[in-house]
Amino acid sequence: MTFDAEKFKADLQARLRRQYGKDISQANSHDLFDAVSASLLEVIMPMWMATRREYEKKPIKQCYYLSAEFLMGRALGNNLINMGVMKEVKQVLDEMNINYNQIEDQEPDAGLGNGGLGRLAACFLDSLATLDYPGHGYGIRYEYGMFEQHIENGYQVEYPDNWLKHRDPWEIKRSDLAVTVKFGGEIKYGKTPDGQDRFYLENAEVVTATPYDMPIVGYDTKTVNTLRLWQASSPDGFDLQLFNNMEYNRAVERQNSAENISRVLYPNDNGPSGKALRLKQQYFFTSASLQDLVHHFVSNYGTDFRKFPDLHVIQLNDTHPVVAIPELMRILIDEYGLGWNDAWDIVTKTFAYTNHTILAEALEKWPIEIFQGLLPRVYQIVEEINRRFLIELRAKYPNDYAKHNHMSIIHDGKVYMAWLAIHAGFSVNGVAQLHTDLLKTQELKEWAELYPNKFNNKTNGITQRRWLLSANPELADFITAKIGHGWEKDLTKLKGLEKFADDNAVLDELNAIKLRNKQKLATFLKHKQNEFLDPESIFDVQVKRLHEYKRQLLNVLHIMYLYNRLLDDPSYNPPSRTFIFGAKAASGYRRAKSIIKLINTVADRINNDRRVGGKLRVVFIENYCVSVAEKIFPAADVSEQISTAGKEASGTSNMKFMVNGALTMGTLDGANIEIVRDAGEENAFVFGLTTEEIQKMEADHSYNPQQILERNPALAKVVEQLVDGTYDPSRQIFKELHDSLVYGVEGQRPDVYYVLGDFDSYVHAQEKLAQAYGDRRAWAKKALLNIANSGNFSSDRTIEDYVRDIWHLKKVVVSE
Repeated sequence: MTFDAEKFKADLQARLRRQYGKDISQANSHDLFDAVSASLLEVIMPMWMATRREYEKKPIKQCYYLSAEFLMGRALGNNLINMGVMKEVKQVLDEMNINYNQIEDQEPDAGLGNGGLGRLAACFLDSLATLDYPGHGYGIRYEYGMFEQHIENGYQVEYPDNWLKHRDPWEIKRSDLAVTVKFGGEIKYGKTPDGQDRFYLENAEVVTATPYDMPIVGYDTKTVNTLRLWQASSPDGFDLQLFNNMEYNRAVERQNSAENISRVLYPNDNGPSGKALRLKQQYFFTSASLQDLVHHFVSNYGTDFRKFPDLHVIQLNDTHPVVAIPELMRILIDEYGLGWNDAWDIVTKTFAYTNHTILAEALEKWPIEIFQGLLPRVYQIVEEINRRFLIELRAKYPNDYAKHNHMSIIHDGKVYMAWLAIHAGFSVNGVAQLHTDLLKTQELKEWAELYPNKFNNKTNGITQRRWLLSANPELADFITAKIGHGWEKDLTKLKGLEKFADDNAVLDELNAIKLRNKQKLATFLKHKQNEFLDPESIFDVQVKRLHEYKRQLLNVLHIMYLYNRLLDDPSYNPPSRTFIFGAKAASGYRRAKSIIKLINTVADRINNDRRVGGKLRVVFIENYCVSVAEKIFPAADVSEQISTAGKEASGTSNMKFMVNGALTMGTLDGANIEIVRDAGEENAFVFGLTTEEIQKMEADHSYNPQQILERNPALAKVVEQLVDGTYDPSRQIFKELHDSLVYGVEGQRPDVYYVLGDFDSYVHAQEKLAQAYGDRRAWAKKALLNIANSGNFSSDRTIEDYVRDIWHLKKVVVSE
């Protein structure tokens, strides 16, 4: 694109005057960030408007990605890179004596997501725009992110993530497109003037959903798609009479109730009120999004809804937005007068569902009393969907009453959202080959037998623009110098690096880049947390959501084992290791929080023990987020992907590490299998029980953690140290962790995630890793081959797979 430096400079100065009443010399760093971002939005706006016009010229199918999370990361740098004007903007700022890096650091991470689910959604939006496909996101404009994590006395403490403390310069408020969403009330029945039956709600809580639009800029293209986020408010939330009666809290009660819907990402749902708020959030954004799509359709094409699936494909990102299915039925039947069969035909051609989990407990199930109380009409529609489904099921399996009961969308007092999605959607996909195979043969076996043609695999991917070009500019320049441009939009071109695998000069250059990235991370952590890292040590990294199946516990038990060995064996001389963790535990997840406390307690002990002699250091990075991740991935030597086999759907941090030249230490789980296949097993460190071995042990109940401890005194010592006073004088803080491994707690069998079962294999793999690191050139060759073979893990490839098999979109080139 052409960049007008003088206009950009004038816009920046005008913005400072208009917004802050300042000139350049008076502006602080945040003022400058806001002004630069707003000025860049002025450059983006014509392309954004042109994209919308292009989509309106003739009817085209568009994809709408409904997700509870969009973990976008900072927008300024990403937009500059995708627009190809980073160099020009930096030059303008230099001329104005403005430090770009300083203002970039003023941008908060948007608090719109937490884990891989949300980051995947962000990568998908980037790829859709880059590939010139009409695809947009719908979600919630959370006022606060999940939380800002602080570590106090080793414990996770949650503070509000006030990411909107200042305005967000990237969003456009669209009050003209606000809609209303209703909760509760009583179902009433009546007839229209032409004699048709109609259902409607009375005495419902009415909430206003106001959209805020964020541009999604494609790389090296004029396509700018849209992420539309909904904010909740009450249309009559302030009662002046109550306020004048000095009942101030009651006067704003309705407003507070409405605003709570879009207040916080993933509020604690351990109790009924938390569950109700979660369901409110999900219905709020799905209903608003569908109303938006339907209103736009009607204004352009009238009420012949048979065309609706030809122009809309709605991808449900996990079970959070599945309530959209009965909601679209409600809109079509109650608001536009369609008959059931016509509405159902449209719905079943419109929705596709992505499953992101193997864990049965993570497949959402809503208690009937909560669902029916909040969404009485929608629940009535779910009942009817289920009644008709059971008729089909009984016809296909006449006497299999157990199957009828288990597959019923409503049973055991709950509404099974995954069942609803599979029945009503035209496509059901897993996110790695193993994950999809397990869904078809284990967790969703009955459904795969019933609907074999619906199930398919779409292995996840990441955008190389964010995770390599932007996050690791030195490595990006190295790659371009070796193989030229083109890989930015076709990651398979990295295969061209393989020819340098035995070039010592190239390998030395790659090692030097890695060392400089490690030095940058060390400097960042010194300033951020007063941590002192040795860049010459192995940076062994595990960053992801804190969950027991991801087995951060296995990692820290191994560190405790290494520490014991260093103290007990003076001849033991391993290479220096720095173990880096980054993770948030859900606010109500007690055992995950105990693991964070254990990591920090072990870190405090080891990091302050001079006997370790610099051989071991442990760092827990506070408030792990996208902008921190962008510093971590380029610096990592080792990628810890150690979930229990068969439990991780895919993983995407494994891909980000791989493309940045870290070697995988992993189980054969999720996308690890495909990573190891492509990189070569000799360029990774594989350990642990396989999915089949675990399934066999679970079938014959042969797994016995206590026998493992009896055979392995070193492991038994580590486990006993959880409760013998070594790390906790009270012997209580880690007792639940200890007991969960040895005896089982809360009705669970011991060691549900096979931490002890995989410990020996993990130790052996770690020893191989330490030995391999001794030959730095050989290690660099492994790193280079990982980078060269990461092409399959671009979200561009994933999106092309979705387009080919599910969405059937056509590219639209924006010419203006």
